[in-house]
Amino acid sequence: MTEIELLADADARARRFVAGNAARRVFPDAEALAALAAFEEDLTDGGKPGAETLALLDEVGSPTAVAGNGPHYYGFVVGASLPVAAAAERMVLAWDQSASTPLGAPGASAIEAVAGRWMLDILDLPRESVVGFGTSASACGLTCITAARRTLLAQAGWDFDRKGLAGAPEIRAVVSDVAHVTMIKALRVLGFGTDNLLVAPTDAAGRIDPARLPPLDARTILCLQAGEVNTGAFDPFADLIPRAKAAGAWVHVDGAFGLWARASAAKRHLTEGIEGADSWTTDGHKWLNTPYDCAMSIVRDGAALAGAMTSDAAYSSAGADAQKNLTLEFSRRARGVAIWAALRTLGREGVAAMVERHCAQAARVAEGLRAMGLEVLNGPVLNQVLARGRDDAHTQAIREGVAASGLAWFGGTAWRGAPAFRISVSSWRTSDGDIERLLETIGRHAG
Repeated sequence: MTEIELLADADARARRFVAGNAARRVFPDAEALAALAAFEEDLTDGGKPGAETLALLDEVGSPTAVAGNGPHYYGFVVGASLPVAAAAERMVLAWDQSASTPLGAPGASAIEAVAGRWMLDILDLPRESVVGFGTSASACGLTCITAARRTLLAQAGWDFDRKGLAGAPEIRAVVSDVAHVTMIKALRVLGFGTDNLLVAPTDAAGRIDPARLPPLDARTILCLQAGEVNTGAFDPFADLIPRAKAAGAWVHVDGAFGLWARASAAKRHLTEGIEGADSWTTDGHKWLNTPYDCAMSIVRDGAALAGAMTSDAAYSSAGADAQKNLTLEFSRRARGVAIWAALRTLGREGVAAMVERHCAQAARVAEGLRAMGLEVLNGPVLNQVLARGRDDAHTQAIREGVAASGLAWFGGTAWRGAPAFRISVSSWRTSDGDIERLLETIGRHAG
């Protein structure tokens, strides 16, 4: 089979897979999972035909795919890939470039520059900011915190690049008591130490209580949240950020999905004051519905991010705004192209409409759950519904029963020490009819 024939076969198989999204089990059944044993082969000396490899991948792998790209998946706040974003991703794979500099990928670099400008526009963040397109909020959060620490050390007279951390002035990090695990991971990887983090208490919704905020100074990084992962709540930026800036602290906002509320006139009030921060992270593969590992680090002081991430070499030099100088990756694919394609196709009104529709659908889910006698633990504020059954066993039975049905999937969690389940509405494919089907399915297992 030639290269073109193999690609055509893959494309045909992918089209069949996507066409079956609405009817597919959301989580694979036991038979499909057992069939994965077919992949347990020994590596051969001579290899096997590409067509046979592709067939195995599709015929055994596809039935085990969790249908996150369908309309009935409500887990982990991820959206199905918009058709234009998925199509753009296919073009990027066909180009097969390392989009680190304009020299290696002039077209992709130009497109990503536009995508960065459009991101600042639709989120209405300071226009002087720079945007690095990375793999995830985990990686992008790490780059932002690295830039923050390096900047605060420089202001304290310490050259981090030359001297490292040995003997450096202490930089403290303040996080909320419900900070997302990826924020904690970034701080742990960077050597802050979980025992050394200053923890800010939160209210019943998971928002930092300004009255109990730990002391801040010019050697502090304050980490805030736009969209708590369980409740969808937003820290009170208008109260916290001015206090932090007056103290000389750096403010970082983890906005993996919640930052997209700024695209909606109806939800923008939740983010009041957020533009005063120094850095932000958000994901495209969440509420913008781009393919996976597409995220952004946004930093007001471009020189701070470029100084921390620069990776120029004699054989590969580029300007400070080259993506290899704004992200962790030296070799990288052009993740920002999918962002550009989604924003160009949806426009401001399309993004706002998607955000507002999902919020309305989440409100309908909450209403339906309350009517069943279940306890809804949040507003909902945004597109997250946090709920419990009559007791812990009932909560678990609902979640497991829905998952076993194959008709929908949402994840379990814990809130304030007790089991709960979390329904995230963030797929462009999810219709109002799909929401009613979800409620009917839950009702059958709620008893």
